[in-house]
Amino acid sequence: MQDAEAIRRCRQGDLEAFGQMVRRYQQRALGHARALTGNDADAADAAQSAFLDAFVHLGGFEETREFYPWFYVLLRNRCYKQRARSRDQAGPIELVEKAAETGSAEDRYDLRRALDRLSVDDRELIVLKHVDGWTYDELAERLDIPRGTVMSRLFHARQRLKALMAAPERGHR
Repeated sequence: MQDAEAIRRCRQGDLEAFGQMVRRYQQRALGHARALTGNDADAADAAQSAFLDAFVHLGGFEETREFYPWFYVLLRNRCYKQRARSRDQAGPIELVEKAAETGSAEDRYDLRRALDRLSVDDRELIVLKHVDGWTYDELAERLDIPRGTVMSRLFHARQRLKALMAAPERGHR
């Protein structure tokens, strides 16, 4: 079932249709939530809350839009709320392996560690751009900042990531 049909059925009270939407986007949402919260437990809580928010607010969803970008705004807000409540903000970011599949295990470890040391905002931009392939315009729209600001922030985030990757405290090299 396509998103538009599932949304139409959800609005008519079909819980199974929404279940299909959750199953379709759950892994993607968890990956983004991990990048924003820094750990699996907070990511799972934030994603679950965001799906509940989506279900409650589905009546206001514009059918001309794609579901996930609309949902991502809800997810992002929940992740920030979850981080504010969480006492433990540390943790590895497993989803970076997706971005570094062609590298060695050691390179993936170094990248994951460097990303984990970035700020949440830097990590979010890098993951959305380089793991998920979002365009500058998509980032600007979803993050509600000008395109030029996206480009500038992404440039600086890449520079910080590069510096972290080159830092001697990478551990085992």
